Amino acid sequence: MAVLLDGNRTAGTSEERHVRQPVPVRVRRPAGETRRPPTRARVVAGRGRPAGAACAPRRVAPRWPWLVAVAVAVGLFVTGLGVFAGQLTPPVPTRTATVTVGEGQSLWDVAHQYAPDADANAVVARIRQLNNLGGDAVVPGLPLTVPVDAAPLGASR
Repeated sequence: MAVLLDGNRTAGTSEERHVRQPVPVRVRRPAGETRRPPTRARVVAGRGRPAGAACAPRRVAPRWPWLVAVAVAVGLFVTGLGVFAGQLTPPVPTRTATVTVGEGQSLWDVAHQYAPDADANAVVARIRQLNNLGGDAVVPGLPLTVPVDAAPLGASR
């Protein structure tokens, strides 16, 4: 016997006792298949890319023009540095003066003292040329003709 309330049957009826709860559905995977995201297609043996697409030649963008352009640019840059490097160092002074070599001085020391802004190797070569010298060793008290800047370091003339 069932009692009706507001047009519905109440508990205790035989229909309510036999209502089944929904059971979650388990998807069975084949034995060797790994788990994959649901958005990714399942790989099936024998079904891949069409055979015609793999046989067609692929268009590969040529990269050698870019490599040649970069090599030319680097070569021009290095050449430019070499050309302008000689202009960045001040030239050997053209004015000369006669100085006396001090105790323990070398041609290198004299070059640094009388032409500090110029390249020391070029000044030493010019001193050798002006005085007909063969080596770097000089005798203390020897008078030398040296190229001088307008204001040599620590020298009084």
